[in-house]
Amino acid sequence: MVDKALARDGATSRNTGTFTPPGQPVFRGFNRLGLWTLYMKEVRRFFKVQTQTIWAPAVTTLLYLMIFTLALGGGANGGREVLGVNFASFVAPGLIAMGMINNSFANSSFSMLGGKIQGTIVDYLMPPISTGELMLALVGAAVTRAVLVGLAVAGAMLLWPGVSLGIAHLWAVVWFGLMGAILLALIGVLTSVWAEKFDHNAAVTNFVITPLSMLSGTFYVIDNLAPAFQTVSRMNPIFYVISGFRFGFLGRSDIGSTNMAVLHGAIGLGVLNLALGAGLYMVLKSGWKLKN
Repeated sequence: MVDKALARDGATSRNTGTFTPPGQPVFRGFNRLGLWTLYMKEVRRFFKVQTQTIWAPAVTTLLYLMIFTLALGGGANGGREVLGVNFASFVAPGLIAMGMINNSFANSSFSMLGGKIQGTIVDYLMPPISTGELMLALVGAAVTRAVLVGLAVAGAMLLWPGVSLGIAHLWAVVWFGLMGAILLALIGVLTSVWAEKFDHNAAVTNFVITPLSMLSGTFYVIDNLAPAFQTVSRMNPIFYVISGFRFGFLGRSDIGSTNMAVLHGAIGLGVLNLALGAGLYMVLKSGWKLKN
């Protein structure tokens, strides 16, 4: 018995220093299970009310198409042409992209804000996942909702006569769609960290996201604007999302007269997302407005 006790003491002394001090988290590698669990939690949260989060945006966007096509396009099948196609085919890709980015923001901006208000923020802070994994789960769920909304909106668009959704450049559809969804998802998470009540979230939606979306060239080409307003439009990142996404369908855009201009816009969106992602990582790592 004495020998066994001495052996246990020796093993304990040899392992001293290998254990993490209490309260100090150490993540040994990539926690795939934790990431997947949080991701699925966020996906199931919006999927339980899919009538509101997925199908309602499709109906709303179809109404936008109907109203603007009849008001500005001269009818469902004819009338005004923009970028060489009828107005309905011109505006449809922009409406799909706008629906995607708006719902991406709506999903990610609610996550942590809802936790802070309902007192369940600990569900995001206590699990054994790293800051990067937390970001990936929240942004990934928002992008998933954006893609589902985009598919639903595209399906609704096909019900409207005169709309053609033939794809000219698949890479542009995928890249600009994902970059736009990621961009608004990152902004949404930052908003949910900053906001302390739903009014703060609504303020960002009404005074930042909606104006940037509506003034992004969804319903017009910026060549029709005065030079000063064209410059302002080119400073709006959502303009590149909408125009680049439209380029994927039509093969034409108002980003520039060459495909190289579209490529530069694609690279710029990627760089912007990397910068926003780095900033969000530092904010989450610091625990600002989350741990106090």
